[in-house]
Amino acid sequence: MLPDSETTASEDQLEPPPLDPAALERRKAALRQIRRFGDPVLKSRAAEVDAFNEALGNEIERMGLLMNDAIGVGLAATQVGTLRRFFVYRVDEEDELRALVNPVIEWASDEEESSEEGCLSLPDVHVDVTRPIEVRVTAQDRFGEELTIEAVGLEARVIQHEIDHLDGILIIDRASRSQRREAMSALREFDGSL
Repeated sequence: MLPDSETTASEDQLEPPPLDPAALERRKAALRQIRRFGDPVLKSRAAEVDAFNEALGNEIERMGLLMNDAIGVGLAATQVGTLRRFFVYRVDEEDELRALVNPVIEWASDEEESSEEGCLSLPDVHVDVTRPIEVRVTAQDRFGEELTIEAVGLEARVIQHEIDHLDGILIIDRASRSQRREAMSALREFDGSL
């Protein structure tokens, strides 16, 4: 997911801050490693993680670096071609990188909010998505320890967006028909610009 410029909820950044040439090159290189719309892995449901080992820890670290370089706030394993149920996220630059393994939404508030979201797998696409504003999620950390997260606002939105990825759901699947058409047009224009 991309962060947005106005602290509204969004998985990926809507308008990245002006980047120096080195950061821009890192972003382009990172985006080339992230699966894009049309890749069948993005529409596939990921399998549970059952091995909490060094390989999982290394993949989590790699995804965190990739997400940072791409200027995102969340990245699901499916977005890097791994059909396993985990994702990384960091809502605020000062926060520590979090990894949620085998996440399950246990509860979601009745109160919902519509906000514009973007996605690292759908460059230049931003659509309105309605989601519960609070969620309680159970998961495991990178070592297999159980944890519970109670999230609100942007953190809740990012978590829901990433869990959607693990279920093979993209933001355009949750968008209106007119926004889907606009998104498809934006994707065609973006194609080849990296």
